Amino acid sequence: MKDMSKAALIKEMLDSAEKSIRSARRLLTEASGDASLDSILMEEKVKELSSPQHTSEGRVIEGIFDGEKMMDTEQNTYPVPANYASKSKLVAGDRLKLTITENGRFIFKQIGPAERKSLVGPLTYEDGQYKVLAGGRAYKVLLASVTFFRAEVGDEITIMVPLENDSEWGAIEAVLPEINKENNEE
Repeated sequence: MKDMSKAALIKEMLDSAEKSIRSARRLLTEASGDASLDSILMEEKVKELSSPQHTSEGRVIEGIFDGEKMMDTEQNTYPVPANYASKSKLVAGDRLKLTITENGRFIFKQIGPAERKSLVGPLTYEDGQYKVLAGGRAYKVLLASVTFFRAEVGDEITIMVPLENDSEWGAIEAVLPEINKENNEE
């Protein structure tokens, strides 16, 4: 029992240290402006991936989704179809497997979802980009998600974002139904 409590304490200390390191990197990035936090965290996650393999199905590559595309261990990027990202509700940090068949077809599959949190806010459109204002900031969302959910500017949207990553991207989870204001005022 004593060893179990030591193991639990060590795990808790390691978890705390990892969170402190992420926070320190976030502060350093904000202070220096050298590289985006997204790219630093992406590089950390990419280091954990398997190397590309050749199988009977084709070439298999693991990567991390950044909100629009997948990055592999060699920093190569692969466009993720917006329809797939929207329907699968992918968030930055999700682990994907890409199979490139012999005829060149790309088949993506989510193999490791990132931890998520949900936020709610209005849908906006500025500078040619749809965004949801939630949690004190603006998150970009894919046009395919906006059209898939038939969302309109001003709609209240539930988005999913990475739990511990300050990604600029969110995934639309739902459009909240409009509540009749007349019923609320009575």
